[in-house]
Amino acid sequence: MKARNLQSRKRYAARAAIAKALAHPSRLMILDALEAGERCVCELTDLVGADQSTVSKHLAVLKQAGLVADRKEGVMSFYRVKVCCLAGFWKCIETVLTENLKAHQEALG
Repeated sequence: MKARNLQSRKRYAARAAIAKALAHPSRLMILDALEAGERCVCELTDLVGADQSTVSKHLAVLKQAGLVADRKEGVMSFYRVKVCCLAGFWKCIETVLTENLKAHQEALG
């Protein structure tokens, strides 16, 4: 039983690490943009409105979590989404937002 509980804890910790990587608006923006296709860091800096080092740090967090992959072409780095399940994730988030809005509206009368 203890070994099973330890495995469960490790699995929850791994899930939490991925959730933590997703817990920043700029990283969500980056993932959303990468769903449309591969992009270089320079394109993502314009999108996010942050400098290259900040965007690179966000990309490193996403890469460490296994959500994006990269490739180098000369001095440029290109990133792409590594998983295909983000569409379902976005839909789930939007459903929660809609339900929360309904609850707030009902509470206000």
